[in-house]
Amino acid sequence: MRNIYRIIKLTKPLIRIELLLALLIFLTALLSQVYPLVSKAIVDEIEDNIKTGDGSVDTLFILIALGFAINIISSLLSSASERLGDHFSAQLQKYLTEKFYQKVLFLPQAYFDSEISGKIVNQLSRGINSIKGFTNTATNFILPTILQTIFTILILVYYNLPTAIFVTLLFPLYISISYVSAKKWGKEEVKKNRIEDITRGRIQEVISSIKVVKSFNNEKTEYDFISNQIDQSNKIYAKQSSTFHIYDFLRNSGLNIVILGVSVVVFYSAFQGNISIGEMVLIIQLVSEVRRPLFAMSFILTQIQNTESGSKEFFEILDLQEEGFLSDSIDRKRIQNPSIEFQNVGFKYRDSDEVLENLSFTLHPKEKVALVGHSGAGKTTIINLILKFYEPTVGRILLKGRDYADLDARYIRNNMALVFQDNELFSSTIRENVAYGLEADDESIIQALKQANAYEFVKNMKDGLDTLVGERGVKLSGGQKQRIQIARALLNDPPILILDEATSNLDSRSEALVQEALENLMKDRMVIIIAHRLSTIQGVDRILVIDKGRVIDQGSPQELSAKEGIYSNLLKYQVEGNKKLLKNFEIH
Repeated sequence: MRNIYRIIKLTKPLIRIELLLALLIFLTALLSQVYPLVSKAIVDEIEDNIKTGDGSVDTLFILIALGFAINIISSLLSSASERLGDHFSAQLQKYLTEKFYQKVLFLPQAYFDSEISGKIVNQLSRGINSIKGFTNTATNFILPTILQTIFTILILVYYNLPTAIFVTLLFPLYISISYVSAKKWGKEEVKKNRIEDITRGRIQEVISSIKVVKSFNNEKTEYDFISNQIDQSNKIYAKQSSTFHIYDFLRNSGLNIVILGVSVVVFYSAFQGNISIGEMVLIIQLVSEVRRPLFAMSFILTQIQNTESGSKEFFEILDLQEEGFLSDSIDRKRIQNPSIEFQNVGFKYRDSDEVLENLSFTLHPKEKVALVGHSGAGKTTIINLILKFYEPTVGRILLKGRDYADLDARYIRNNMALVFQDNELFSSTIRENVAYGLEADDESIIQALKQANAYEFVKNMKDGLDTLVGERGVKLSGGQKQRIQIARALLNDPPILILDEATSNLDSRSEALVQEALENLMKDRMVIIIAHRLSTIQGVDRILVIDKGRVIDQGSPQELSAKEGIYSNLLKYQVEGNKKLLKNFEIH
């Protein structure tokens, strides 16, 4: 019940709507018990007239009119409560989605590196649906059921105590069986949720990588995987269904036996003249009304178990440590002449060996520095630490003398622009992608596109800046996507520029033009470059050679190429490769 308690606390901001809803439900439940009393009075009036002739037609019609009015008012209150319930449901969904999304946006990068995006979205959807389902159950069933049960038993106590005792004893019996059934259902529901997360996550991955799937003719394998997962889920559901219906049979059998006993007692009492026909009708109506809260109890307990299991991951994500909070008050002041210093930094990812070890270096203001090394040497990890996507395991990072640990991640990133190795674009327009996170007019956007050698192809598109690029920029070529990213960095104009294989997807002509634009952009700012194509970093001030998480050498391109080491070896491999290519085409 821990999650149920948290749901109740979570919905506090909507307490006014809940209280009004509770009042409407209370009135509806109260009126539902008044109608049987009116029915009793009608029957008593008819019986009096038959026996003694003292019945009043006026009284009879007044009672009939009263019963009709009660039904109309009850329907009106029910419609009002349902409409308010819909409003509450919509507000709750908005509130829960915002709370979850805000949390996810500020979770550390390490969380996303270990989770599948489709799984996260599925947990959001399931959590919200579970919580909404519980609140709907609470308003439509739990509160009315409790109130209706109390009113029914109180009326029965007044008119027939033995019947009231019978009915009261029925509730713990029925609830006990329902509780065991619901607990078994909920235990299996957790297993189904795990399978559902795997299934939804895989579908998301396949759709986002559909070209890979198709190019390897792997459609059948992916289809079979999902089909097998669904089969496993259905087997669990079949087990749940069998268990539920066995316990449901036991519940209903017990209910029918008790109702039979109550009916015998009531009918016999009426036959003996111990109670009036009106009282008999009232008691039978009330006992019949008891079925509804009893059936609701079964549904409620099952819903509670589903909510406990369905909201589990939702609350686990809300409990995670975040790296910031939602606020417009970001310090957007740009750092003048920034420097970055690593002091004996060590880092390891979760469940991995050391990636960086005792790493120390300083990046000076307005210095252009390249990080070079074999794949897996730790270059990308250094960039991740500079962007504060991760915290060092040991050691310190300083930004112009200030410890990273004391700085807001958003303040740090506000002073940096990154051009990714991957083509990270959103499924919106070119304008929105270039100006992402910024407020810029079309003139500034066009200027950035021109500097990135991208405006030529953009202006030739049918919708120009309003061209939709598709998910992850699927409608653009690799080189075009990369140049849009470069234009985004150019427009941002930060004091620190990070280029992670920024020209890797450009053809030779575009690369030359973009490289020229980047060289202009690099003036008077710190630039950090990761590049495997060493021809793109010949103009840097310094190269840091990274190997096994350490800086093993550093110097200018000319200094490092003149001595033995990883850099000169990499340079030789590329030069030899180029010579071989020229020879193949008989270009000398």
